[in-house]
Amino acid sequence: MSIKPRDVQVLPVATDTRVFRSRSWARLRFEVEYALAKGTTANCFLIEANKIALIDPPGETFTEIFLNALQQRVDIKKIDYVILGHVNPNRAATLKALFEIAPQITFVCSNPGAINLRGALENADLPILVKRGEETLDLGKGHHLEFIPTPNPRYPDELCTYDPQTEILYTDKLFGAHICGDQVFDEGWQSFLEDRRYYFECVMAPHARQVDTALEKLSDLKVRMYAPNHGPMVRYGLIELTKSYREWIQQQTNQENTVALIYASAYGNTATVAQAIAHGITKAGVRVESINCEFADPAEIQEAVEKSAGFIMGSPTLGGHAPTPVQTALGIVLANASKTKLAGVFGSYGWSGEAIDILETKLKDGGYRFGFDPIRVKFKPDDKTIQFCEEAGTDFAQAIKRTNRVRVASAPASSLEQAVGRILGSLSVVTAKQGDVSSAMLASWISQASFSPPGLTISVAKDRALETLMHTGNPFVVNILAEGREIRKHFMKNYAPGQDRFAGLETTDAANGSPVLMGALAYLECTVKDRMEVGDHWLVYATVDDGKVLNQDSVTAVHHRKSGNHY
Repeated sequence: MSIKPRDVQVLPVATDTRVFRSRSWARLRFEVEYALAKGTTANCFLIEANKIALIDPPGETFTEIFLNALQQRVDIKKIDYVILGHVNPNRAATLKALFEIAPQITFVCSNPGAINLRGALENADLPILVKRGEETLDLGKGHHLEFIPTPNPRYPDELCTYDPQTEILYTDKLFGAHICGDQVFDEGWQSFLEDRRYYFECVMAPHARQVDTALEKLSDLKVRMYAPNHGPMVRYGLIELTKSYREWIQQQTNQENTVALIYASAYGNTATVAQAIAHGITKAGVRVESINCEFADPAEIQEAVEKSAGFIMGSPTLGGHAPTPVQTALGIVLANASKTKLAGVFGSYGWSGEAIDILETKLKDGGYRFGFDPIRVKFKPDDKTIQFCEEAGTDFAQAIKRTNRVRVASAPASSLEQAVGRILGSLSVVTAKQGDVSSAMLASWISQASFSPPGLTISVAKDRALETLMHTGNPFVVNILAEGREIRKHFMKNYAPGQDRFAGLETTDAANGSPVLMGALAYLECTVKDRMEVGDHWLVYATVDDGKVLNQDSVTAVHHRKSGNHY
């Protein structure tokens, strides 16, 4: 299959505003957020009012084709401002080329961004406007731009830009996704949700606390469109995506265990490794408190370490040493972290890796156990290294969870946990009631799907009478049967329309109103959370709200089928 070449798609998106979508259908970089390999779009925006502003030019992969597309539509020497949501070395080539063509340009960024920009362009005299949140920039024609700093440990210079004239919020990393296609806007936004969720888990989840703060800062703006750095612009699903971000943040902050991930990064490589490790940790259901020690207060590092179940430290090697912020953070860790906490060490280097050795030696001498062998990455991490780091993070998180499970192993299982434990290819009767309408079906395609919250999946044929009672938000009960044929035979017969399916059976009402079969082995009270169409069935995911084992001495009934083409 041939791969399309890279190109730039240019379209108007609002008054005086165009988007330049530098596109690649191939995966560009070896970073975990690109792992779905659906290509990427680097969005740059041009506002042409009395003054001209360019927002977020793409990285060096697109430098040549982007500048060619830009020159065809505007005189680059007339551009007044280049606004940067964040600065990284990858953008340096494009920014240098722009500045060489148009030395009249003034760069607009945050204070940390200005520091990074001068370093990336190796020019201490760059014309830079530093925006701290209170200043605005008037381009004329009503485009009075506002700036909102939204820093996080990975992108401490992150800056969002808001144009009240068009009500567009230029969000840089927020609300993005690595997808390449022809869609400029998010028509059919639900189809992008999985990609945006993956991007969130890779880029935002390790900084959930800071992302939550950013959303609060942005909540008072009147926004009709998000313009992220990657993926389609968010117009149709704006409310839903914002709500999803808050839900995903809540899921992170509600995790029982936390790992403090403390690092510094000179050229971005150590940060890439940190991100891969963090993704592995969050995948395993453990929260990450990511801390860039170059920008963190000592008190913040101390608090994170004290509250964490484990910690991981990362450092580049500069001149044979760890940077001063890493050394300071190491001292704080050694003074405040309990010796029972699990530890980890990683880093990147060019010609030597002394900083990693220093961290390892100091922590070993301090009596700490390691959750994985120290990770040493020479130069830029490749795809294989990223996968290795992600798996190391997952192993680290699982080790922490195992330790905590051992500590609480003596606690008896609750009635709900005992009841959920009876689901193992079990034969069950699913019952539901809404108002005066009730129904039931015999089911064997039921599996436990999650631990926290306890959840299960049920496959429901589209032609089942019960199907109409199994939509999102609806309550129902799973009655898990014991060995024996009495109840099974009762629900295997054909029922006439409107016939009472519970006649002759002893039942009671669950708290959610659905019938409980008193002859069952156990029952679970559930709520439908989602459903997916799968051929001739609906696959229903539900959380378990309550449950109880009714007969401790019986054995769960199991349905053994001779064929896979019928029940």
